[in-house]
Amino acid sequence: MADIPAVQEPSLAEERVSVAPNWKLVWWRFRKNRLAVASGVVLVLFYVVVAFPGFFATHDPEATEAFRAFIPVTGVRFRDAGRFRLSVPSVVGARDPVTLRMLWKTNPANRIPIRFFVRGYRYKVLGPLTSQIHLVGPADPASAPWVHLLGTDRLGRDQWSRMMYGTRTSLTVSLASVALSVLLGLFLGGISGYLGGWIDQVIQRLIELLQSLPTIPIWLVMTAALPQDWRPEQVFFAITIILAFIGWTTLGREVRGRFLSLREEDFVVAAELAGCSRSRIIWRHMIPAFTSHIIASSTLAIPVMIISETSLSFLGLGIRPPAISWGVLLQEAQNIQTVAHAPWLLIPGGLVILAVLAFNLLGDGLRDAADPYGH
Repeated sequence: MADIPAVQEPSLAEERVSVAPNWKLVWWRFRKNRLAVASGVVLVLFYVVVAFPGFFATHDPEATEAFRAFIPVTGVRFRDAGRFRLSVPSVVGARDPVTLRMLWKTNPANRIPIRFFVRGYRYKVLGPLTSQIHLVGPADPASAPWVHLLGTDRLGRDQWSRMMYGTRTSLTVSLASVALSVLLGLFLGGISGYLGGWIDQVIQRLIELLQSLPTIPIWLVMTAALPQDWRPEQVFFAITIILAFIGWTTLGREVRGRFLSLREEDFVVAAELAGCSRSRIIWRHMIPAFTSHIIASSTLAIPVMIISETSLSFLGLGIRPPAISWGVLLQEAQNIQTVAHAPWLLIPGGLVILAVLAFNLLGDGLRDAADPYGH
């Protein structure tokens, strides 16, 4: 009589996988992608700056002093006399006798010590609270009050501090726009895919109309309609609505396609037979079935919103001064002569590239991790 093969006991790892919820399986797959994890860390740092821009700034971003226009970048030295000691060179200016333009040069022989957690100008923290503590600054603000890590612009405003506040505006606009567009896409795409009929036809024709319109003329028309005397907060809100109104169509199509396939599934039919309302079936049964896909799609949509906001503001159609965003900062670099004399004004463009690349890598990692058929 043949021997009966012994039943192999499942390993501890296989048992953990078999009982783990979906979000944990996605996390286990995601953390294997080191590039996506590193991009997530970079974005966390970006949003820490978004939450506390005044803490990372070194000067009041609106403080102007035309005499200090176009001060160059001062390189930070991390070691001095064999010890870890931050310092920057002092800056010496002289007026050109021919053009009468100030020419600034760094003096490496005279260095200004830099310290962490120093006192500086007062800024708001989380609404009504205020603080004077900054991440970095001169060790003795009284003797060296003007330390410009990334130079100054044509009005003598500190470029590093303006970049910190510009990061808050650009990333907040993109995140808020994506949140609104996701809600629109889920609502309209869900109704279109679940109900079908004439409602589906109307919503799909609206999506086709919005996708067929040229983007830049639409931006021109919609932003030109904004009153010129609006406050920066009002313009911020209007730009968010405009970007969300244009950006929901792709997700709406994707949600409709998923709903068309899900509405015939057994769990949806069972919910209908149990007497669940249509809204409950959509929000409690169908949407959670592809939440991971929604998160990945939203992450990939944020870079598009960043580019859109930066482009609008660069062209003077989006966020307007005195508000600060990456696009507003890049407006200073529109003049070729200015770029030739002050190339550091292009540094905000590097932040745009870094943020867009990080969001794309993170979105790719989330999409691969959320794919149940991926390896």
